[in-house]
Amino acid sequence: MPASGAVTRNTLRQQIADALRDEVLAGRLQPGEEFTVKEIAATYGVSATPVREALVDLTGQGLLDSHQHRGFQVHRFSIDDFRGMVEARSLIVDGIFRKDGPPRANAAHGPALVSIRRRAEEAARAARSGDLNVLIGYDLRFWRELGAQVANRYVADFLHRLRVQAWVFAVPHLRGESDMHVWLWSGHEELVDAVTLGDCEAVLAVIMSYNDLALRWADSLERRTS
Repeated sequence: MPASGAVTRNTLRQQIADALRDEVLAGRLQPGEEFTVKEIAATYGVSATPVREALVDLTGQGLLDSHQHRGFQVHRFSIDDFRGMVEARSLIVDGIFRKDGPPRANAAHGPALVSIRRRAEEAARAARSGDLNVLIGYDLRFWRELGAQVANRYVADFLHRLRVQAWVFAVPHLRGESDMHVWLWSGHEELVDAVTLGDCEAVLAVIMSYNDLALRWADSLERRTS
């Protein structure tokens, strides 16, 4: 029985962490916004313990800041932070593909790539239409599933964390863009095609275009906010 209770609590902890992460990604919890364990527990109608654990988890992921006696605050990433995220993921992904290449041809046509292609199609469609709410979920799942095919789980988890942080920074700014769709990358399907063909240079070229767009947007944002 104690083991079952632990599983239930850990599941609730994860559910709360996921729900709060979605709130931040959707921009409903804004950078700098503060809240307490008690407030979140009341919102979800649960006890304080799993809420506190969930908030500590999100703090460890860099999404929240913890302030003694004041509670928690949504972390405020800077433009330089965002550039650092893009640079870090670029270096890691470039190293992965130059070292090992894309997945082997037989793996590239398996069930995993079929699922990844579906994610790619949905993400690209949302990007082209400027539907940020739909795009974020599909984009994160797309990169996470693709990462699981080409990197060990520690690298894949680190890259996923960087992408979540990048979206947390980007969402409030993108929602204020009059031409938001211009800055939303839609090359997911092109990347899956290159991976499926095992064309390492094409893969790197598509990923470079993805990172270049992110950096050009950061430059544009900085010019307008400085």
